[in-house]
Amino acid sequence: MNAISPWAATASFTLADADLPVLYTRQLDGFTFKVHVAADSLLINVQWSGGGNLIFRAAYAPGGNLNVERTKERADGVTFLLISVIGKMKVNVDFIAGEHPILRYKTTLTPNADLLIPFWPRDIVIPAKDGNPQHTEGKIYVQQVGSRSGQLYFGITRPKAGAVLYLQNLTALADYCQQTETSAAEVVGGEWPEIGFALPPTLKGKPLAAAKEVVISDALVTFDMEAPKDEPAIVKQYMDLLAEIYLQLPKPETHYQHWPQILDSGLKDLIDSPGCWSQVAGNHYFNAYVCDYATPPEIMVQLAVLLPLLDYVEWSDTDLEVMKRIKDGLSAFYDEKIGTIMRWHPAAAGKLEGEEEQKKPMVMDSWYLHHPMLNLSRMALKGDKVAEKLFVDSLEFVIKVAHHFNYQWPVFYNIETLEVVKAETQPGKGGEKDVPGLYAHVMLQAWELTGQKKYLKEAETAAKKLQGLGFELFYQANNTAFSAGAMLRLWKATKNETYKELSYLCLANIFKNVRLWDCNYGYGKNFPSFFALFPLSDAPYTAVYEEQEVFCAFHDYLRHAEGEELLPSARLLVAEYIRYLVERAVYYYPTMLPKEMLSTEVKIGELDPNLWIALEDMHDGWEQCGQVGQEVYGAGNAFGILPRHYMQVPAEDFKVYVDYPTYGFAAKKGKPITFQLAGDGRLSCRMMIVKNGKGKLPAFTVTIKGQKDELKGKQTKDGYMEYCLQGNQTVKIDWERK
Repeated sequence: MNAISPWAATASFTLADADLPVLYTRQLDGFTFKVHVAADSLLINVQWSGGGNLIFRAAYAPGGNLNVERTKERADGVTFLLISVIGKMKVNVDFIAGEHPILRYKTTLTPNADLLIPFWPRDIVIPAKDGNPQHTEGKIYVQQVGSRSGQLYFGITRPKAGAVLYLQNLTALADYCQQTETSAAEVVGGEWPEIGFALPPTLKGKPLAAAKEVVISDALVTFDMEAPKDEPAIVKQYMDLLAEIYLQLPKPETHYQHWPQILDSGLKDLIDSPGCWSQVAGNHYFNAYVCDYATPPEIMVQLAVLLPLLDYVEWSDTDLEVMKRIKDGLSAFYDEKIGTIMRWHPAAAGKLEGEEEQKKPMVMDSWYLHHPMLNLSRMALKGDKVAEKLFVDSLEFVIKVAHHFNYQWPVFYNIETLEVVKAETQPGKGGEKDVPGLYAHVMLQAWELTGQKKYLKEAETAAKKLQGLGFELFYQANNTAFSAGAMLRLWKATKNETYKELSYLCLANIFKNVRLWDCNYGYGKNFPSFFALFPLSDAPYTAVYEEQEVFCAFHDYLRHAEGEELLPSARLLVAEYIRYLVERAVYYYPTMLPKEMLSTEVKIGELDPNLWIALEDMHDGWEQCGQVGQEVYGAGNAFGILPRHYMQVPAEDFKVYVDYPTYGFAAKKGKPITFQLAGDGRLSCRMMIVKNGKGKLPAFTVTIKGQKDELKGKQTKDGYMEYCLQGNQTVKIDWERK
């Protein structure tokens, strides 16, 4: 039985008083919401029709003397104006009907004097029927880690009630964090039965300014009558509740970024900058980081850049000499004795000094074997014979390793002896848990390439190792995203619903690790960070390489899901991640950022603020970015975006850009353009018709299937045409031809 704080005990005792006055009551979809004022808190008591209740502390005044000055009812809720010793508070409480009811309470404080806040109680208490929070039981499935979403997803089983998803809109706390020099990281959490959000304490002596109104909470909460009974139910409920809150969550505006120009700048610096290259045994290789000459070339790095370049040349119908330069050096990574591709270039592996566990010639990071295999298979399926040979020749070794570890990979192992070098990420946390999904993806590629069903069987065996991992499946973002796609493909191949459910499990793990808020304080004012994705489950920063690979994997996921019945919340969230990434990704380039926010100390290589080579790491607003280095293997950023979001029009001097993923783009000479948008019709996206040259655009007629009226656009200052579309629409574009 967990101990409780005086604040939880007081709130529960107060609400146990049957004579406590009720300021406001609202019933919505089987739930009753009652608002009470206690000596020190404004409390919202949520009662399930089948029993069970929950307390939200919407306002708090240390020391008591909290009084309601005025109550104003509105159509969608109620507003309370409160006075206390510390200042005036305003609490807007809104009730939003839907498939699941949503409660939103937003609280502002206007301090009477400059105010330091050394402590603040959490805003959720779960009381039992007897008023004692200790007589309750439940399970927290998801809570905030670092500066990820301010979320809390939990089920209440005693008294039997249901499930709750709580999301604190941390974007709204920017002014508080700016004034007090605090961070919105780790502010939502706690231990049962006292959980939720607590203001970050003002430990640096930076006060809130007197007489200045500041938001101190903006919570959105949705409820379900059912507590989920198994893993698939937990995953589906989490995704559905998250999507419902997302629809109501205040979201920042996006802005068009001209990726053709960004790509040209990045391609020039990638090819021409000496810091991006090393030479070994007569071949040229990409460094992992700018000016990182101490580390031998890695096959993962070469292929992580080569594959997006391949996407780009196929889209643009051009040739890049740099691709041949990289391909020429790939065969050197194959070790005939072991029978596999190696992580480190064998001729340069002696440079490794072992300062880190994995920086030894024969030490393999588990995912590092499978990721290059995945990229080699993609090249092989496009007809590249060198890639096909490297892939096929390594397959038996890859399978041997999988069997040796029973499809549950450690973090590091010796590739020669298969001896485990590091078994777990942390004590008791297991190894790289998403590698079975990545391995399954490799095996599906082998099946597609060879037609041999033994590889399909391998994929199925590995996939089952993902069952039961819950929200602990995520090791590395891109590999979890590849796993999601592999599970979807397995479901399509076998019609076994288990794999479809595992696909959703992978997606849920990814959305657990995003930031659904914009860090608009400190250096965070200089770049958008809404819907940013963290590369590892405990990473303190977001990273360009993992983000651009998840972006590409999500496009692939939606392509495989076309025409299939897919969880609507999955379609919504995947499309929205893509939309925000297309804007955010340009801010990984140091050229887009003020120099004072770039780290002066770099862990690997050097940082050149004038290079269009992306930083690896973007941090919380109070920390400088680029502390790890400039990530050459993140250069696929622009090369992945351009082919997926700019649609070429034959014989015309313009392209069609959409920041949502699209299907079925058809553009034949002399015919109108048609395509289908992914996503959800309740959300909007941007379409731009972009000039290729300096001439004027023709007049366009844009129509939406099922709508009579022509869609009106507006001309931008650059002479482009901009349109607002809704997800899941079918679009037709016609124009005046010369």
